[in-house]
Amino acid sequence: MENFSLILAIVVITALAFDFTNGFHDTANAMATTISTGALKPKVAVAMSAVLNLVGAFLSVEVANTISKGLVDETGIRPEVIFAALVGAILWNLLTWLVGLPSSSSHALMGGLIGATVASAGSGAVHGDVLVTKVLLPAVAAPIVAGVAAMFATRLSYTLGKKADGRAAAKGYRTGQIASAGLVSLAHGTNDAQKTMGIITLALVAGGAVAPDSDPPTWVILSAGMAIALGTYLGGWRIIRTMGKGLTELQPQQGFAAQTSAATVILASSHLGFSLSTTHSVSGSVMGAGLGRKGGVVRWSTATRMFVAWGLTLPAAALVGALAETVTGLGDWGTAVVAVFLIASSAAIWKISRREVVDASNVNDAEEPAGVVTTAIAAVAPPPAGSLADDLTATIPSPAPVAASVAVPESAVPAVPPAAAV
Repeated sequence: MENFSLILAIVVITALAFDFTNGFHDTANAMATTISTGALKPKVAVAMSAVLNLVGAFLSVEVANTISKGLVDETGIRPEVIFAALVGAILWNLLTWLVGLPSSSSHALMGGLIGATVASAGSGAVHGDVLVTKVLLPAVAAPIVAGVAAMFATRLSYTLGKKADGRAAAKGYRTGQIASAGLVSLAHGTNDAQKTMGIITLALVAGGAVAPDSDPPTWVILSAGMAIALGTYLGGWRIIRTMGKGLTELQPQQGFAAQTSAATVILASSHLGFSLSTTHSVSGSVMGAGLGRKGGVVRWSTATRMFVAWGLTLPAAALVGALAETVTGLGDWGTAVVAVFLIASSAAIWKISRREVVDASNVNDAEEPAGVVTTAIAAVAPPPAGSLADDLTATIPSPAPVAASVAVPESAVPAVPPAAAV
């Protein structure tokens, strides 16, 4: 039985709070396209995703081991370091959720852990080879691989479905989209829930509660799975709106292709122990699916903001983690100050979010502005079949009947003499 100190209990609770934010922050990864195309109702979609996230948490511990055993040197790491890392990750998750940007919870956690570790034990305590091969390279490769796969899968879907009955094909793709969304949720549980398992296990090792190189205890797996499932069920509606409507307009064929491609990439990465960003994978596949349909475009204004957020995630979370570790290093009162700051900041972000509520009832109502690049692409893109005649009909007015528009006085019409008078 593990021996818990107060600081270790605080770290575990904070880690589960991060797992909760990870759940509602990343719900969009699995269900945004399903909700935007109408394949599932919003609340049904998030409930299904929550259950499968919980199931996925029990399927593997490879990613958890990457974090607890590989990324940083677990000897000499204090529980306070883990706490500081989680502060950086949670605040970044909440800030990006507030503005509706699908950034990476995984990289927020990695950044916070790296920053706090460097502040505590120096840069030598971070294993650079693991950081590059299992975090940074997958971060670059995953959205590209998923995007290219989704683009070709979308084109193949439209090619094969040319002669199919429109309604039957759409219904089939919606069914397939539900199945692929479930697969993404399962994959998300195998990857993202494990990150919290890994960070809690690292804290237990640092606090002397379990032996070094231990796998996550069963209670850690269960609690992490339940925390991410609860967060998923509550739904990150702001980010769902961005993923479902802000990047591109998706049809069922595209949603099916995007989710299947993303799930394949995520499951393969989980099997290899890569701490992959599911957000990067799904975002890349959504953009690829948008480009795969003839006449489809990606709203690059939204995509650019996402790319900027992706680039800032690691360093921003690392900076907050390092500052938090500097304060916690001052003693118990420093840890208390950081805890109060985290709670106050989280409450402030929540209060700001209430100014414009986004929930299941209005998640599909608004769309992201098109932007200059998207507008230019749409102007030169060939219109879908059948739309040209409709546009011409709509833009050329029909001539109004003369009798209805011109009134001719009877006195102005010259009298015609009778034939007998000619």
